[in-house]
Amino acid sequence: MSAEEVRAIISAAGNDRLTWNTPLSEEHAARLVAACAPAPGSRIVDLGSGWGELLMRLVDAAPGATGDGVETDPAAVARGRQLAGERGLGDRVRFHEVPAAEWTGGGYDLAVSIGSSHAWPGTTREALTALAATVRPGGRVLFGEGVWLRAPTPAALEGLGAEPGDFGSLLELIRLAESVGLRALQVTCADEREWDLFESEGPIGRGQRWALEHPDHPLLAEVTAEIDARRTGYYGGYRSSFTLAYLVLGT
Repeated sequence: MSAEEVRAIISAAGNDRLTWNTPLSEEHAARLVAACAPAPGSRIVDLGSGWGELLMRLVDAAPGATGDGVETDPAAVARGRQLAGERGLGDRVRFHEVPAAEWTGGGYDLAVSIGSSHAWPGTTREALTALAATVRPGGRVLFGEGVWLRAPTPAALEGLGAEPGDFGSLLELIRLAESVGLRALQVTCADEREWDLFESEGPIGRGQRWALEHPDHPLLAEVTAEIDARRTGYYGGYRSSFTLAYLVLGT
């Protein structure tokens, strides 16, 4: 039971310091929204939406647009529904507690999936193929996926819990998208400052703050060990060799 409690303590969905569960600045997010260019009345789906912050920004950018957030984490879904209600988007953004690979909706103007390719069985190709099939002809896809900036060291692989072939280079990702009929309209990557802030506000920083506030908690040792493993994996492992690429793709 303690492992579940530790995950709950450092979870992203319960962390109000995180705007979104991905390394992304406000300026970078605004550029992604602008590149996606949702038109008035657009239908948008975010597969693996988390609490749907980016989905809500996209819907809010287009009068009359609607969005479906597809997410299996009940805590994230609850947070998303609360945020949508607080922003007056409760009737335009709906959340569905369904695995992304099982979502059957189609004909969308825009499909989004950030860091969720693992939701589809197989490889990144399966995720891109599914996203391409989810949008109408002429629709767009916003896809976020990890890429190697340079050949990974053993420490980087250990820090991510990855194998060398789990991710490719940025160019390989672009060409993979093209191979399933998608064209890259804008390509950007999370930079080190975005990653550092994400990790500092995310699990590492959240865990450290919790530990300072709960010095006598019976789970202190477990939380501290989890923080140390994440910190070692990031700062001592993949910080300079791995990042998340954001591709705005046209069909």
